[in-house]
Amino acid sequence: MTPTDGKELTWRGIILGVALTFLFTAANMYLGLKVGLTIATSIPAAVISMALLGLLPGSNIRENNIVQTVCSAAGALASVIFILPSLVIIGWWTGFPFWTSFLVCAAGGVLGVLFTIPLRRALVTQSDLPYPEGVAAAEVLKVGADMRAENPEAREGLLAVAYGALASAGLAIATAMRLAADGAHGVFRTGAVAATGYSFSFSLALVGAGHLVGISVGLAMLVGILIAWAGAVPLLTTMTPMHGDLASFVSGVWRNDVRFMGAGAMAVAAIWSLLRTMGPIVGGLKTMMRAQGRARDLVDRTDRDMPFPIILAIGVVSTAITTWLVWRFSGETGLTDSALLIALFSIPLILAGGFFVSAICGYMAGLIGSSNSPISGVGILATVGTALGLVVLFGGHDTKPLVAIALFITAILFAVACSSNNNLQDLKTGQLVAATPWRQQVALLAGVAAATVTVPVVLNLLGQAYGFAGAANLHTVTSQPLAAPQANLMAALAQGVIGGKLNWNLIEIGAVVGAGIVLLDEILHMAKLLRIPPLAVGLGIYLPMEATLPVVVGAVIGWLYNRSIRGERAKRLGVLVASGLIVGESLFGVINAGLIVGFNRDAPLALVSSDFSLPGPIAILGFAGLIVFLYGWLLRRARAA
Repeated sequence: MTPTDGKELTWRGIILGVALTFLFTAANMYLGLKVGLTIATSIPAAVISMALLGLLPGSNIRENNIVQTVCSAAGALASVIFILPSLVIIGWWTGFPFWTSFLVCAAGGVLGVLFTIPLRRALVTQSDLPYPEGVAAAEVLKVGADMRAENPEAREGLLAVAYGALASAGLAIATAMRLAADGAHGVFRTGAVAATGYSFSFSLALVGAGHLVGISVGLAMLVGILIAWAGAVPLLTTMTPMHGDLASFVSGVWRNDVRFMGAGAMAVAAIWSLLRTMGPIVGGLKTMMRAQGRARDLVDRTDRDMPFPIILAIGVVSTAITTWLVWRFSGETGLTDSALLIALFSIPLILAGGFFVSAICGYMAGLIGSSNSPISGVGILATVGTALGLVVLFGGHDTKPLVAIALFITAILFAVACSSNNNLQDLKTGQLVAATPWRQQVALLAGVAAATVTVPVVLNLLGQAYGFAGAANLHTVTSQPLAAPQANLMAALAQGVIGGKLNWNLIEIGAVVGAGIVLLDEILHMAKLLRIPPLAVGLGIYLPMEATLPVVVGAVIGWLYNRSIRGERAKRLGVLVASGLIVGESLFGVINAGLIVGFNRDAPLALVSSDFSLPGPIAILGFAGLIVFLYGWLLRRARAA
C-alpha cells in the first residue's frame, strides 16, 4: 500500500480524533496543574487510531495521520492552564466563565493554526530541524501501514516499537505502583556556604526523545545544565541568606533566580533564531501567495495549503473576537474610559506577537519536540512584555485591574503559542507520510474546536474540587490544592512588573549568557564543528534537570549506537525503538491520569504507602538494564541485517 492510496479527511477519522481530544485534553489539564508538565498526544493517538480504524475497511496511513493531527490539539491547548488559572489566583475570577474561556482558547488556537501555515515551508519543507515527535509519529504510522503488505522489515520494525513501548510502559507502571523510584534527587554543599543539587528522572520516554533529537542538541542542553547547576546555583547560594532546609533552599534559588536567567537566555536565542529564519519565512509567504494565482490542480497535492482568502477571512474573524474580548474584559475591570484604547493596543500585540511566538514555538518544537518545548518560557516573555506595555501606556490606573488585563491578553497570546507549538510537528509527520497540508490544517481547526469545549468545563471541575495553590479565595472540596506552578509564576510576574518589583538583573544576566552562546554557536558553525544550538542551551538552564538530563543521556546513547552500526535499516530500527519508548510511557500517562481523576487519589495504583521507597541502586539497575536490553537487541538485529 502506498501513502497515496485511500481517503484522507474522513468523517470517521474526524469523529475518532475529536473523541480522543476530549479524553486527552482533560487528562493533560489535570497533570499540568498538578506537576507543571503535559504529555504529547500525537503518538498515542496514532497508535489508538491504527488499532481502531484498522478494524474497518479502507483505513490507510493518511487517515490515521488525520486522527493524530486532530488529537494533537489536546496536547496543545491543554497548556492554556499554565496561564488562565492566574486570574483565579490573583482573586479576579472565582471561576472560569464558559463563553469567555471558550472564546479565548478558540480565537487564540485558530490564530495559532493560521500563523503556522506560512511557516510550514520555512520550518518544515525547507528545514533540517529534527522534529523528534513528528518523525516518531510518522515511523509509527509507517510501521502500521507496512504491516499489511507482509513486509519482513515492517514486522521487525513493529517489534522494535513494541519492545520500546513495553519497556517504558512497564517502568512507568512500576513507578505508579510505588514499586520503583521515579528518579534520583539530592543536594550537597560545594564549599563552606555554596550548595547545588542533582535530579534525574527514570523516564525512558525522555531517553527516547534524546535519541531522536541527536547529539548536538543533547550536548547543548548539557551546557545549559552546567551553567545552571555548576555555576549559577552555587554562586547564588553564597549570596543568598539561607531559609529552611538545604533542599528547599537550593531548589528555591534555582526556581526564583536561575530560571529567570534561563528565560533571558532563551529570549535572546529565540530572537536570533527568528532572525535567521526570516528569509525562509518570507519565502514561504511569497510561495503561498504565488500558489493562489495558479490553478489548484497545478499545485502538487503534498504542497497545497488552505486557500489564502479563507485564511484571511478566518484570521479577520478571530482577530475581531480577540479585540472584542479584551474590550469587554477591560470594561469589566472598571477601566471603561480606556477599554477601547486597551483593545486597540491588543491588536498588534496579538497579531505581531502571535506570529512571533508561533515562529519561536514552531522552531523549538522542531528542535527538541513539542513535549520538551519551553512553552512556559514563552509565556514568561509574553507576560513581561504585555505588562510593560500596559505600564507605559496606562500606568496611571490602579495596579490590580492592569494585572488582570495583562494576564487576560497573555492568555490569548498563550493560546496562540500552545496551538502553534504542536502544529508544525504534525505537518512534519504529514510530510513524511505524503499527506495533504490543507487537509491537515482543517483537521487542526477541528481539534482546536474540540479542545476549547473541554477546557472551561474541566477547569471549573478541577477548581471546585481541588482549587489552586496561592489562590486568594480558596474554597474547595479537598485540602490539597493543585500546585499550578506556571500560573502562579505568571501571576507573580505580572504583579512584579506592574508593581515595579521585578528583578530585571537576572533576566539581563541571562540575556548576556544567551548572546555569548549565540556567538559561540556561530564560531563553531564557521569552523564546521559540532554546533551548540542556543535555544537548547537556554532549555538546559530553564527546565528542571530531571527533565533535561535524561534527554542528554538518550542523545549520547543514540550517537554511540549510530556510530556502531551501518546502513539506513539499522538507523530506522533505532528510531523505532526510541519512538516506542515515547509511545509506551505516553499511553500509560494518559491512562494513569484518567485513573487519578476517576478515583480522586494521587496514586490509585499504589500497592504500598508513600513512605516505602525502592533502594536507589536497584532502581538505577532496572532503568539501565532496560536500556542495555533494548540497545543490545538493536545491535544484534543490525549485525544480522
